[in-house]
Amino acid sequence: MTAPSLPGLLADLAGETGSLLDMVGDLGPGDWDRPTPAEGWAVRDQVSHLAYFDDATLQAAIDPESFRRSEAGLVASGTDFPDRVAEEHRSMSPGELLEWFRGSRHRLAEALGRLEARDRLPWYGTTMSAASAVTARLMETWAHGEDVADSLSVHREPTPRLRHVAHLGVATFGFSFTNHGVPVPAVPVRVELEGPGGGWWVWGDAGADDRVVGPALDFCLVVTQRRSVAVSALATEGEVAARWMSLAQAFAGPPTVTHRREVQP
Repeated sequence: MTAPSLPGLLADLAGETGSLLDMVGDLGPGDWDRPTPAEGWAVRDQVSHLAYFDDATLQAAIDPESFRRSEAGLVASGTDFPDRVAEEHRSMSPGELLEWFRGSRHRLAEALGRLEARDRLPWYGTTMSAASAVTARLMETWAHGEDVADSLSVHREPTPRLRHVAHLGVATFGFSFTNHGVPVPAVPVRVELEGPGGGWWVWGDAGADDRVVGPALDFCLVVTQRRSVAVSALATEGEVAARWMSLAQAFAGPPTVTHRREVQP
């Protein structure tokens, strides 16, 4: 598949940002405390999480050495740091949260827009390209937006922006295994996804025996751990493909297998 340009990625990130803001921009104060499928997290925690890691990505882009120092301190403090980030910002008012998220997203987009797509940024335990950084923020915005949508009983139509989330899901094939201490299989896996409105998105060797086939939305929900493959419309062929979908994790951090869509708030 043709790699999207950095300006194109940033435009799609803006679109995903707008989708989230459409849901939370006019919420009443009580709705910010509504529980989401992420255990212990309210709507406010989903937004503060995004704003916090937007700021972290901005730091990685403009001051890599400072980011590495912050990373070391955060990781050394324990693997529960996302929950601690949420707890630390629960005293913020809805207006403060919205101002923080809008401002952090704007500053990040401006900074990343000054980079080249292949410029490297440090990240937790690894590095990534500027293009990957934008894709990761888009994935996170969509995934946490799904948690918010579930909490508010909002139906969001899938968009072609899901292609970026799916691509990241495919690209993290090896990470999904190593993150669980499992050797990365040498067996190739082909992925065939039906995009919103028709058309197919395809990755991998056409001759591969192992396959994942189905709707792009379901694949994205599985790799972001919002739905287990068992209740999705995905079909897997081959042991490696099935094992991958059971471990798939498109986001950085310690290994987790959390199917939030199956947990009702």
